[in-house]
Amino acid sequence: MALDDVYTEVLGEHSRNPDHKHHLSCATCSVKGRNPSCGDEITLELQVEDGMVKDAAFTGIGCAISQASTDIMAELIRGKSVEEARGLAQKFISMIKGEITDEEELEELDEALALKNVSHMPARVKCAVLAWHTLDDALKNDK
Repeated sequence: MALDDVYTEVLGEHSRNPDHKHHLSCATCSVKGRNPSCGDEITLELQVEDGMVKDAAFTGIGCAISQASTDIMAELIRGKSVEEARGLAQKFISMIKGEITDEEELEELDEALALKNVSHMPARVKCAVLAWHTLDDALKNDK
């Protein structure tokens, strides 16, 4: 599969102009995620109050896939309960692993569906799931 199939307009926009790439001054939680195989690194900052993800942001470096995936995830989880956000993370990871392929079941992932074809590119899977694993790690402690 060619990289052109992955770098859709959505991914390009989120990697070039990420809305959520900044420090979050009101963060209640900060977790670092790292992909040692390629050097992608993010720090995910969340504002979690009363079991809700009020806000999310990130800083770090990485390829277009990791940066776009993190920005899309930050947008998607804002305003969700901790349980909903963790459910989205599990659904996304299952999509990338090829365990869930039904687009109707994946609809709630919204723009994150643009990363679906990464499942056919084993070398890029870790790039796509970095933020989502980091999110799950962060929210495990914030039940």
